[in-house]
Amino acid sequence: MARLVMKFGGTSVADVERIRNVASHVKREVDAGNEVAVVVSAMAGTTNQLVAWARETASVHDAREYDTVVATGEQVTVGLLAIELQRIGVSARSWLGWQIPIRTDNAHGAARITDVNGGALIERLSQGQVAVIAGFQGLAPDNRITTLGRGGSDTSAVAIAAAIKADRCDIYTDVDGVYTTDPRIVAKARKLDKISYEEMLEMASLGAKVLQTRSVELAMVHRVRLQVRSSFEAPDAPQLSGPDAIVPGTLVCDEEEIVEQQVVSGIAYSKDEAKVTLVKVADKPGVAARVFGPLADNSINVDMIIQNVSEDGKSTDITFTVPQAELARAEDVIRKAQPEIGCDEIRTDTNVVKVSIIGIGMRSHAGVAKTMFETLASKGINILAITTSEIKVSVLIASEYSELAVRALHTAYGLDGQ
Repeated sequence: MARLVMKFGGTSVADVERIRNVASHVKREVDAGNEVAVVVSAMAGTTNQLVAWARETASVHDAREYDTVVATGEQVTVGLLAIELQRIGVSARSWLGWQIPIRTDNAHGAARITDVNGGALIERLSQGQVAVIAGFQGLAPDNRITTLGRGGSDTSAVAIAAAIKADRCDIYTDVDGVYTTDPRIVAKARKLDKISYEEMLEMASLGAKVLQTRSVELAMVHRVRLQVRSSFEAPDAPQLSGPDAIVPGTLVCDEEEIVEQQVVSGIAYSKDEAKVTLVKVADKPGVAARVFGPLADNSINVDMIIQNVSEDGKSTDITFTVPQAELARAEDVIRKAQPEIGCDEIRTDTNVVKVSIIGIGMRSHAGVAKTMFETLASKGINILAITTSEIKVSVLIASEYSELAVRALHTAYGLDGQ
């Protein structure tokens, strides 16, 4: 017998028929003798509608009341799923964030979980009752409802799995696992059986949409094993029970569990990048601080940075990237600081894409970056910027070459499936 957390997103509970499908998945695990907690999102489109209503009522509004409105989407889903489970003979009850409670800070709309009391859940699970839990919501220190922001239900599921010491947290999505790259671009992309926390974290932060970065971070800290699965697989497919069961999908786990480590496990890309270049900045100590200090003060995340010193040694060009959504704000901040920075011109470009290779095997293999650079050069693709970490290399290229680059790199690192 295993203790499982099963998480289902908005598309998986989009209507009553899909909620019945989710209930069948849950019943399968209950019938196998497992203790089950289920975390669900709001039905697809519901949260967007609730947000729209709040903004239509008042463009500037109390964030606490906004959370009160937006959190109701999950309340509907947990009630419906509990009703359906009871209808098919499974003992179940719904839980809202404040009933557990899931404690958060008071950053309404983007709260972070500080503590989850799993005692009551564990007691009910041991009695054979399924806990159907509202994701995305928690309770602030002043006992007001909070919401966790983007990817909040995934984060809720991982936090609950850690609190109840679950053997595994199954994240059900509309895909059947984590692939070596986007299969819509590369037909030969392969589904990975296992991927390390570190690799998944890099892939999530670099554009892969399967899991949210915050949930992977939390899973890595608490060593919660994650299984990415499809909610549209047959609910009655044969399953093996127990914490070490081999199940469909991709397991996100410690790298020690991965026997054969690929040098490169996957190729990720992000089109949500914008390039900013400051032309002819004075080349003297402190100039970088004058550029990036105001950006940091305004909570604008900077990724790639390149500084090119001119031939006369008196000026330099500084290029960096920011998320496209932050470009207008970043440009405004830089223009206000321009007199202090002393640059001649500010240029921006949104026709860029970041392509990354990721793999824990890069730690022990030389020449990985060389292969990347040679592969792109052979396709006539110019590199605009480079960043690296212990297990990833990212390059910035013109957006028209994104698919060509991903396909070429996928082949170059031997990731093409049969």
